[in-house]
Amino acid sequence: MKYFLDLAGFNSRQLADLLALAGRLEQHPDPTALAGRIAALILMDRSFHTVSSFQTAMSRLGGECIVLEPEFGLETGADVPMTHRKHHAYEVLHALGSYTDVIGIRAHGPCDDLAADLREQLFREFTAACPKPLVNLGSAIHHPCQGLADLKTLDDLSIPARGGRFVLSWVYDSEPRPLAAAATALQVAASRGMRVSVHAPDGYSIPGPLLAKAQATAMETGGSIIETQDRDAATDAAHVIYGASWGTTDDYGNKDTDAELRSGLTEWCVDELWFGKAQETCQYMQTLPLRREVSVTADVLEGPRSAVVRQAANRVPIQMAILHRMILG
Repeated sequence: MKYFLDLAGFNSRQLADLLALAGRLEQHPDPTALAGRIAALILMDRSFHTVSSFQTAMSRLGGECIVLEPEFGLETGADVPMTHRKHHAYEVLHALGSYTDVIGIRAHGPCDDLAADLREQLFREFTAACPKPLVNLGSAIHHPCQGLADLKTLDDLSIPARGGRFVLSWVYDSEPRPLAAAATALQVAASRGMRVSVHAPDGYSIPGPLLAKAQATAMETGGSIIETQDRDAATDAAHVIYGASWGTTDDYGNKDTDAELRSGLTEWCVDELWFGKAQETCQYMQTLPLRREVSVTADVLEGPRSAVVRQAANRVPIQMAILHRMILG
């Protein structure tokens, strides 16, 4: 396995294999499996949980991590004159490739060109320049490590797969976020054959290509996807409400438009009332970090519904499995 970039690039057997390996390593860690091996993490966007969970995973397998935060980013264009002191991805990745065994990159980019982001143009350029196994630690559209951790969380909680009700709901945040968390959660639910309701306000609908991609997966697994702004209809008999925030898709990348739209959406904060028509045991999921009392209330986060800490904890065994497969095969 040379690339771990997008969950849609793996079939159900491959995902099941990674989940099974994660479960084994969680119960019986192998502290010498990656002894002497080194992973490099390049962070164009900071992330407390990504770095700490990846370092923990590598350490538990006996390896080490180098964490790099390029102050000026990395140039990716092949023919761009570099008149300012700035590193180019080709030289950096090839040099790091001579030092390390696997490279992880977190880079959302400016998130101001929907067509380019849907193509994952920035990550394609990194992939083309990378001589070693490459892990996507979070891009504009994909967050596969979190997605696989979410799959494990759903299994751990015994959430029904085919036929289970999954609500992907936009939630309020004070600033726009990339589409990655929402798009990956949608793909995860579709891959399990769940009945998915996408619940989002005007201006924040999931882009057509991402919706079509998830719908194609749902057709293969026996699931379904609908879009609705009716909260009661979306949450009716739900097994999971998954909160995520993303920037406006009607005028993608326009911060002024986004600020105007979201200023009237502060009520999109998940509280216990959101679960009135859901299953009694309905769980709440959301990637960390989140905005307490802005995106979701403290009583939900600290109550029996919350699975957000379990999601974060599952990043470690999942990333242990990914590293094990990518380095050892």
